[in-house]
Amino acid sequence: MRGLKLGLPVFLGYMPVGAAFGILATGLGFSTLQACACSATALAGAGQFIALPVIRAGESVLAVLAATTVVNLRYVLFGATISPYLRGLTLPRQALLAYFLTDETFAININDRRAGLSTGWSMFGVGVISWVGWVLGTLMGAAAASWIGDPSRWGVEFAMPAMFVALLIALAENRQHVIVASLAIAIALALPAASLVGVNIPSAWFIVMASVGAATIATLMFPERESA
Repeated sequence: MRGLKLGLPVFLGYMPVGAAFGILATGLGFSTLQACACSATALAGAGQFIALPVIRAGESVLAVLAATTVVNLRYVLFGATISPYLRGLTLPRQALLAYFLTDETFAININDRRAGLSTGWSMFGVGVISWVGWVLGTLMGAAAASWIGDPSRWGVEFAMPAMFVALLIALAENRQHVIVASLAIAIALALPAASLVGVNIPSAWFIVMASVGAATIATLMFPERESA
């Protein structure tokens, strides 16, 4: 119950973003059931939003997997950070909590754990209510898509960039983080210009190349971060 209370703000935040995903997915040709199944099994907001335009562009499964994998690599770091606090749990229980791991649930649970209050059950409560908010929001958006019409009129497509801007503001802790983000933005904006010199790069790879490129440059610029 304590975990459910802690996760209530995430539930409320996930509802409108999940609805935006449901609307966009339905507009792409997903059924309501397919959109809900995607949210219920993936539970990766940014990754799901990234996948939609790649699918819409008719790219290969490999392109979809590559784009979503790069976007979601941050969960590896989240999992490594929180894993020391889960050593007393069995592997299946750890796997269940890993399934519920998102940016927001991680922030709530890690802060609660560092305060000495969090338990496996409270983490589970945070995850469950967050999952319900995301799936319920998707269901509402997918069900309402038929009478909403063209989602572009409502600016629903902005949900994805808005999510990333919010993540950047929340996670950028110092000047180096801002520099890395700026590098990624610059690369992503520069890649379309490659067509001017006869190099046509599929748009589905822009995010992948910008992410990997910015991370590589940052590693060379800030080698001291490796030992931190």
